[in-house]
Amino acid sequence: MTRKDIQQKVKAGLRADRDNSAAAFAQKTRESGRALPLKRLPTLLGVLALLGSLLAGCAGSGSAEEDGSGAQAPKGDVTLVVGAYSVVKDSVQDIIPLFQQKWKEETGQTVVFQESYEASGTQARAIVGGFEADVTLLSLEGDIDKLTKAKLVNEDWKNKPDSGMITRSVAVIGTREGNPLGIRSFADLAKPGVKVLYPNPKTSGGAQWDINAIYGAGLKESERETGRKDPAFAKNFLKAVHANIESLDKSGRASMAAFEYGVGDALVTYENELLARIAKGAKYEVVVPDDTILIENPAAVVDANVDKHGTREVAEAFLDFLWSAEAQRVFAENGFRPVDPEVYKEFAKNYPNPKGMFDIEYLGGWGEVREELYSKRGVWYQVLAGV
Repeated sequence: MTRKDIQQKVKAGLRADRDNSAAAFAQKTRESGRALPLKRLPTLLGVLALLGSLLAGCAGSGSAEEDGSGAQAPKGDVTLVVGAYSVVKDSVQDIIPLFQQKWKEETGQTVVFQESYEASGTQARAIVGGFEADVTLLSLEGDIDKLTKAKLVNEDWKNKPDSGMITRSVAVIGTREGNPLGIRSFADLAKPGVKVLYPNPKTSGGAQWDINAIYGAGLKESERETGRKDPAFAKNFLKAVHANIESLDKSGRASMAAFEYGVGDALVTYENELLARIAKGAKYEVVVPDDTILIENPAAVVDANVDKHGTREVAEAFLDFLWSAEAQRVFAENGFRPVDPEVYKEFAKNYPNPKGMFDIEYLGGWGEVREELYSKRGVWYQVLAGV
């Protein structure tokens, strides 16, 4: 399918859209009662064992909990609880010992960490629901906003370097080794027979970045064709890609596990996630589309919890350490684009900027994105309902 074919497919979708009424949309949503019928549910059930190794539950680095061997793990002078999104697990576990050593040298205290890793939306809901994390690293600003609305994180959390963002990445496409289908862009994911994987934005912050990237690529395409951003064109661009969805998973890690098990032809995910898996021997081809989104990932102290636990000083110090050159190099070595300009220079050859890269402001900012794409009658749910 050529670019012209894709454009014709999208334009056909635009014509079909005009025939859909609001009543039809509501009726389809009521009748479906679900986001999407999975085509390969029996196959996906077979990856549950593999998910156990990729999806993180609660793990500790010098945890005060028992270590599973029956022996009691060492206790420290202060315990810090970290609730993070699953993708950042490897980086955090590399950074923690660096901070522990620094804090010990400066204060004489031994810091014990308790860690939980989940899909970003799931982690945010867990904290709102009572999981008493002291520090949280999440996939997107909107998940921190859930904590501010719950009065757990202060409204001034963005008064930190880089507006509270500790890492960057871009949305990319992972294909089978050698890229046998010749995928080069998000438009190619709409080709007949291409089986696509990405997680569910209801549970995964990473999935929202994926959907934002595809929708934004549609806006970019419409600008080239018409000289202006056309939301209707972008919606049908997203719809054309979503028509080839093979499964919607709980998190980016779950989608990756399914892909590595053999499900699908192409995976939409973070650049850093693929680079980390390739470093561990996984066989992927990384496709960085010319039109893709700059991903920015925030971190914050959970103010209500640190005040309750008396851990504010060490929690603030750990948060600040995430912007240190040491920590930023760890992020870079794990596939993230560092926010520290000097560290980025060290790794710039590994992270060239796509020529059509855009950020969340190109889509109107998170407030508009949440309303236009992810509200109950937003673009994403219209795509799920097929209208």
